Amino acid sequence: MKTVRELAEEIVDREGGYVNDPDDPGGPTKHGVTIHTARRLGLDLDGDGDVDAQDVMMITRRQAVRIFIDQYYRAPRIDRLPEALQPSVFDMQVNAGSGAVRILQDLLTDHGEPVAVDGIIGPMTAAAAFRAADRIGDRELANAYGIARREWYYRLADRRPPSRKYATRRDGGKGGWIRRAEEFLPPELHLTQAEHEARTAGWR
Repeated sequence: MKTVRELAEEIVDREGGYVNDPDDPGGPTKHGVTIHTARRLGLDLDGDGDVDAQDVMMITRRQAVRIFIDQYYRAPRIDRLPEALQPSVFDMQVNAGSGAVRILQDLLTDHGEPVAVDGIIGPMTAAAAFRAADRIGDRELANAYGIARREWYYRLADRRPPSRKYATRRDGGKGGWIRRAEEFLPPELHLTQAEHEARTAGWR
């Protein structure tokens, strides 16, 4: 398995540089670190007494990697999950916060391991994840999570039309959200273009 630092560096690569998309509720973001996270951590990098878009623009790649490891891997206890699950849940935690763990908790419940859907990896969620992995297989559970994650993105875009541009491109191809989820799935579990178009047909 890749080290947590390698995983964090890959997340930074996927996130890219500075963006401030008005349709993205994350607001000004650099290397995946949003202004909300910067304010929570008190990252007044320009020393002017507040944390604003200028501070976000100053965030370095190295700082982002450290933030992800500390705040999105260790703090939410992703290291307590089966190893096969950790990369996708970690990546989703950066992208969707505690929604990443809620997806897992819903999935565990669907697989006969009912747990509270509270977005927190406590002893019960961790134990349920290991029981599910023992029963159906580590890789199978990780794949099921990847599929559930992909569908979470589609459902979010169903509810929020401005977000659809992240799930599908103007030419009808898969958007960044869907491609990101499928990076953690084997090719045989990727949706075909026809399947993606069928899933998004109601958006047009």
